[in-house]
Amino acid sequence: MTRYFAHSTGRPDKANWQPLRDHLIAVAGLAAVCGTKFRAGKAAGLAGQLHDLGKYTDGFQRRLSGGASVDHASAGARRVRELAKSGEDRLMAELVAYAIAGHHTGLPDREGNEGCLSDRLKKPLDSCDPVWRTEIAPDASGLMPGFKWTKESLPFQFGVLGRMIFSCLIDADRRDTEAFYARTEGRSVDRSWAALPAIVEGLVAAFDGYMDAKTANAVTTPVNALRAEVLSHVRNKAMQPQGLFTLTVPTGGGKTLASLAFALDHAKAHGLDRIVYAIPFTSIIDQTAAIFRDALGPDHILEHHSAIEEERANEREDRDKYQLAMEDWAAPIVVTTNVQLFESLFANRTSRCRKLHNLARSVIVLDEAQTIPLPVLRPCVAMLDELARNYRASIVLCTATQPALVAPDFCGGFAPEAIRELAPDPHRLHSQLKRVTVRHAGEMSDDDLVIALKSASQALVIVNSRAHALALYRMAMDAGLDGVIHLTTRQYAAHRG
Repeated sequence: MTRYFAHSTGRPDKANWQPLRDHLIAVAGLAAVCGTKFRAGKAAGLAGQLHDLGKYTDGFQRRLSGGASVDHASAGARRVRELAKSGEDRLMAELVAYAIAGHHTGLPDREGNEGCLSDRLKKPLDSCDPVWRTEIAPDASGLMPGFKWTKESLPFQFGVLGRMIFSCLIDADRRDTEAFYARTEGRSVDRSWAALPAIVEGLVAAFDGYMDAKTANAVTTPVNALRAEVLSHVRNKAMQPQGLFTLTVPTGGGKTLASLAFALDHAKAHGLDRIVYAIPFTSIIDQTAAIFRDALGPDHILEHHSAIEEERANEREDRDKYQLAMEDWAAPIVVTTNVQLFESLFANRTSRCRKLHNLARSVIVLDEAQTIPLPVLRPCVAMLDELARNYRASIVLCTATQPALVAPDFCGGFAPEAIRELAPDPHRLHSQLKRVTVRHAGEMSDDDLVIALKSASQALVIVNSRAHALALYRMAMDAGLDGVIHLTTRQYAAHRG
């Protein structure tokens, strides 16, 4: 009969408590599967084996029965460094130690603040029962993945790898713990999403049918002809090797559907696991997600941004499948914000980092790529480059005005030979799709603007604050203008639509 448990229930006889060995082996297996996507399965599995090593103590077992809190993470972080023997394995063991130490509280700093890794590795700990060596038999050899390392980026690359291993551990630990309590409490947890490789042919067929219907009902115009040319050209590029791409198409050129088509065809060609579409503004997300659902159906698309989180929290008491998927991005197609994507990639919190391993083996499309803020542009470019280099992600920078992110013009930018354009002759497209003539009207008061609107058959006014927008709306209504609509991101998607 086991003496050591990972999780307890209300039964004092411990008959349905989770044995520690079972939990560690299960988490190791799940984490290894996650890590295998980027050739770090052994390191991620080792993190799973040792993450709760401190539960092999009498102190923690008393904690399960209501005793005092016990640090059960530091023991595994310390032990993994002792188990690794070779130089490369010791480097990887350091990364694994960070993941283990932070699997409840978040990734720690190495030095300098309370709870840093150095202090935790030095603190006195209760001795673990040596039975752990035979129950889980960890192997700390052969941990280094076969990455494409670059001397100038090596520290950054190790930082990304450490965060990815952390992601594998967090997701595996949470999943096994969730499954244990669901079983003991007799409830179900729906995290079932179809794998993209299993459904991608059907999604491509659905997309083709959607485009056929649009084409059949469309009037033949020069703009529609250009859109068809862009779509065909982009799809013909989908068989290219994975890596970095740009899609430079002016507004109105059909780049949203063209980028989706490329992502589907490219994922099919390379057996990729996921499509992630990152967009800077929630108002555009609403529109893009609606287009995707029209084209592909609603069952395989996760829309994840702050407004959706609030909506679902208000609508449902129980966490549903879509709320659960916001934690780990297990859905085959994810539509999210740039903020959600990049804050997660640079986060140390468990909730943010959990989804990161699911970015490996994916197509990541950044719509309106020029909107990445300048103060964070260099680290964001470095991250995208690393995802393409070592995590089998294909990156598509999709915009009408492509930012200059190629080295040497941009310090730390993409290598010129590494990035490929998907659109046919962007300069020609910009000329042929020009639809706007810019005329500077000078400064205008709100009163002058309302007078000008009276003589316009249609107009769009954009101002830089919600208060100003509301004031203009009220002035226009008071002036008797017909069809005035006030829009703000504080409105629900249904109202904005």
